[in-house]
Amino acid sequence: MKANQTVLKEFILVGFSSYPHVRPFLFVLFFGLYLLTLTGNLAILGLTWADRSLHTPMYLFLRALSFSETCYTLTIIPKMLADLLTEKRSISVPGCGLQMCFFLGLGGTHCIILTLMGYDRFLAICHPLRYPLLMTNVVCGHLVVSAWAGGFLISVTETALIFGGSFCTPNLIHHFFCHMRAVVRLSCLDSDLTELLVTMISVSGLTGTFLLIVTTYVFILSTVFRIPSAEGKQKAFSTCASHLTVVIVHFGFAAIVYLKPEGSGGDDTLIAVPYTVITPFLSPLIFSLRNRDMKNAFRK
Repeated sequence: MKANQTVLKEFILVGFSSYPHVRPFLFVLFFGLYLLTLTGNLAILGLTWADRSLHTPMYLFLRALSFSETCYTLTIIPKMLADLLTEKRSISVPGCGLQMCFFLGLGGTHCIILTLMGYDRFLAICHPLRYPLLMTNVVCGHLVVSAWAGGFLISVTETALIFGGSFCTPNLIHHFFCHMRAVVRLSCLDSDLTELLVTMISVSGLTGTFLLIVTTYVFILSTVFRIPSAEGKQKAFSTCASHLTVVIVHFGFAAIVYLKPEGSGGDDTLIAVPYTVITPFLSPLIFSLRNRDMKNAFRK
């Protein structure tokens, strides 16, 4: 089946071609969600920059999260929207590699920043007296840079594994973007081994960061339950509510995409929509509506 080794110059993104009658509706829906996502993230970036009371590590992490999420959606959604309006849904092989690299890198960065936000809340609640010394704006900046470096180190490794060999025809990617599983199946080399390796790397990154967040919240909860007053408990919980909600949404949808076993059925295109479109839309909404400081900054 993989004897026909051709030097491919482009891939065809099959995407939503199986749903021709609903493509105009999907375009309007996704375009509206994308505009709201951009508006929400840009609002967070603007407010955390303009309001000096928000120049704290917690909101510096939030600003970094919003910036990475804005870049994350830019790698996927504009191309997807264009493909919904045209019959020529091609992407060059180098373009596909770049899209995959940035998608995986920004996704990994997003997971690491969420983990750092959990660590920040752990220090603030469990070590309040030492918090100003342990988590300064300079330390926060260094941690954000490390998050970007770690995310893209993983993505470059995975992309190099997938694009290190040649690809065989047909050049049809059964997805609306260059998803690693869909692309690796077109490889002329042992695609099963490569797919196993890149999947293990992604799953290890997801489960590792998620377990670190769970660990921080175990310590946070044990500290909160020792607070004598109900008001003190509520105040401590309120600083974590938005972050915890976003973590559940983000890792929940990511688990559906990356932990879905082979041959379990379901359309991979539809399964990836919540992770690539819905989650980025909900994240700024949750951080804005459930955060008193953000609402006060918006009123000012």
